[in-house]
Amino acid sequence: MRVLVTGGTGFTGKALVKRLHDQGHDVIALDYKEGVKTDEMRQWGVKVIIGSVTDAGVVRDAVHKVDVVHHLAAAFRELDVPNSYYHEVNFGGTHNMLDAARDAGVRRFIYCSTCGVHGNVKHPPANEDAPIAAADYYQQTKYEAEPLVHEYGQQGLKTVIVRPAAIYGPGDPERFGMIFRRVAKGSFPIFGNGQAYYHPLYIDNFVDALMNVTQDGVGDGRTYLIADREYVTIEDLVQRVAHAMDLTARTPHFPFWPLWLAGHFFEKACKPLRITPPIFPRRVDWYRQNRAFDISRAQKEISYDPAVGLDEGLRATARWYREEGYL
Repeated sequence: MRVLVTGGTGFTGKALVKRLHDQGHDVIALDYKEGVKTDEMRQWGVKVIIGSVTDAGVVRDAVHKVDVVHHLAAAFRELDVPNSYYHEVNFGGTHNMLDAARDAGVRRFIYCSTCGVHGNVKHPPANEDAPIAAADYYQQTKYEAEPLVHEYGQQGLKTVIVRPAAIYGPGDPERFGMIFRRVAKGSFPIFGNGQAYYHPLYIDNFVDALMNVTQDGVGDGRTYLIADREYVTIEDLVQRVAHAMDLTARTPHFPFWPLWLAGHFFEKACKPLRITPPIFPRRVDWYRQNRAFDISRAQKEISYDPAVGLDEGLRATARWYREEGYL
C-alpha cells in the first residue's frame, strides 16, 4: 500500500513513517522543511518531498497513486507569524489535501486534529461530544477543518479524525524537554496549585492508533480522542518525571496571575519584533487548564489499546534525552 504522511519529517510524522515502512508499505513523507535526522528516512527508502501543503501543485504531485493519506502537517507553535498563517496552513492546507486526495482516488484520509479543541475541560474526563472551546488560533483552525473533512467524507472519501492528547517520547526534543531539563536541575516551579489535569500520549501508542485507522473500514466517518490510559495532575507529572530520571525534584509554588499577565505582555511586545518571547500565554495556561479525556470510544471502535504506560514512557524518553545530549 502506498501511504502519504504530511508533516512526515516531524516528530510524530517520522515515527508513523518508520512504522509504515517497517510493515512493508511504500511511504512518502511531505513536509515544509527537513526534520531531525531526515536523511535517515531517505536511507530507509522513503521518498521525502520538501514542500508546503498550501501549495496545490506540490500536494497534487504528492498524492499521485496514493492509497492512504495521513494528514499530520500543521502550523503549531509558530510565534513569529501572523494569525492568518494558521488559517492558511491548518484550514487551507487541509482543503488542498482533501481536494487532491478526492481527485486522485485516494481510499482513506486520516486527519490529525487536536484534543485542544475542547479547551479547558470543565468536567473531566471529556469525551468526543464535550463542548468545543478552542482557545487559540492553532486550536481554532484545527477545529475549523474538521467539518470540511466530514464534508468530503460525505462525497465518498473515507475519512477519520483523530484528536491526540499531548504527544511525547523519544524523537522529540521539545514538548517534554522543558520539564525534563528543569527536573534535572532539582526544582520545577509550579504556578498555581498544580492540580490541573494533564493527559500525556506516548508516541508509540499514538502510532498504534494511526495504524489501526489505516485499515479499510476502521473508524470511517468518526472522530476519536487518542490518549494514554492515565491522566495526572501537573504536580504528579513532575514527580513522575523525576522518578523516571532517578532524581528528586522540589516543586515550589507561586501565584498564577502574575505569570499570566507577564505571558500576555511578552507576547504582545515580542510579536512585532518577530522574536520568540521568554514566556507566552499558551505555555502559562498549561498550569491551570484541565486536559483529561475519555478514550473509550477509540478502545471500542478502533481497537485502540495503549500498551505503554506513563512511567515506562517517561523512562524511555529520559534515556533518549540523555543519549542525544539534551540532558
